[in-house]
Amino acid sequence: MTIEEAKKRLCLALDVDRLSDAKRLVEALRDRVTMFKIGFQLFTREGPEAVQAVLRLGGRVFLDLKYHDIPNTVANAAREAVNMGVYMFNVHASGGSEMMRAAVEGAAEQSQKNNAPMPVILAVTVLTSLNDKILTDELNVNNTLSHHVTHLAALAKASGLGGVVASSREITAIRKCCGRDFAILTPGIRPPWIKDADDQKRTATPADAIRLGADYIVVGRPILKADDPAAAADKILRDMAAL
Repeated sequence: MTIEEAKKRLCLALDVDRLSDAKRLVEALRDRVTMFKIGFQLFTREGPEAVQAVLRLGGRVFLDLKYHDIPNTVANAAREAVNMGVYMFNVHASGGSEMMRAAVEGAAEQSQKNNAPMPVILAVTVLTSLNDKILTDELNVNNTLSHHVTHLAALAKASGLGGVVASSREITAIRKCCGRDFAILTPGIRPPWIKDADDQKRTATPADAIRLGADYIVVGRPILKADDPAAAADKILRDMAAL
């Protein structure tokens, strides 16, 4: 993989409080990163203006709000995601097939109405902060984590979604059940020089995630907390490209 190809697959999590900080990061890293994740933290404080700011600076937006509600509510949220011009957004697969189909239908209708590209819609399977013990002891899911992830991924594909958010540990199983044209975005990325996994339970290096078959990787703290974020991004890109 070339560095240019790696840039298209690296997504930076803009997990910051203020729009000014987000804009500073996009301006500093847009030559290295093409997609930026906007999640609860920034969106709750700044709203749609955060999305527009990234778009004005030339970046693509992954809107990481993990919609999980009744089908009509999620369909309307999907329409608004299209109106904002995001490249990608996600829903929780545990909301069920009717909810996921509603998200696809709402986004498709609004895209056609706006004469705009259809966003990639991903399903969140099992958060990377969870493990088998939490899944069984706290959430009362009587299945292994790996099997539960692949079950939800298959449900998402059958519901018309374009891919899933899943840890590196489940990539091979998802590829087997859902095929190569089903997008996988992998969070929980920790470069080899980062020893602390923070609150992540299922992590991987950038190179390992790509080698296993991830289409995109999301990186946050290893870049955001670095003394030199641009240098950290460069190291991650080199790690991805060394395959």
